[in-house]
Amino acid sequence: MSRIGKKPVPIPDKVKVDIKPDAVVITGPKGSVTNPIPPGIKWEQKDKQLVAIRPSDAGADRAFHGGVTEGFTKELEIVGVGYRAEQRKNSVVFTLGYSHPIEYPIPPGINITVDKQTRLVISGVDRQQVGQIAANIRSLRKPDPYKNKGIRYVGELLKKKAGKAGGK
Repeated sequence: MSRIGKKPVPIPDKVKVDIKPDAVVITGPKGSVTNPIPPGIKWEQKDKQLVAIRPSDAGADRAFHGGVTEGFTKELEIVGVGYRAEQRKNSVVFTLGYSHPIEYPIPPGINITVDKQTRLVISGVDRQQVGQIAANIRSLRKPDPYKNKGIRYVGELLKKKAGKAGGK
């Protein structure tokens, strides 16, 4: 079993922690993240460390607990003839082989940069939000198992299926 919840969380110099009764607000140079505190868990700041305290050692409380300086990134690549992305002020426009271009709005707190029209870098402070936006963009045109065309994560391994002619 993991005992990571008992370990104190170190707080870097540039990070400010504000503990409220129902949430913890962590502010750093890249932005701020607000995480709700589940019932039964209390947080205390001691020196340069954040410590989670739970009243009982019950499994329900222990399952709830486990930074902001560097941020999180996900990289996507677009593969296919004519497939590309173009960055505008508050959105990214995708041309993915459909009869119309798809405009994806960029939510606040997230940065999306387009390199060479076929590579996207999604970055932000909230790991869950960065991953969700990357998954949403990937779902616009999932990789095709027969031709391997579509939007995929960088380094994602895909199995290419044989077509009808491959069975002979």
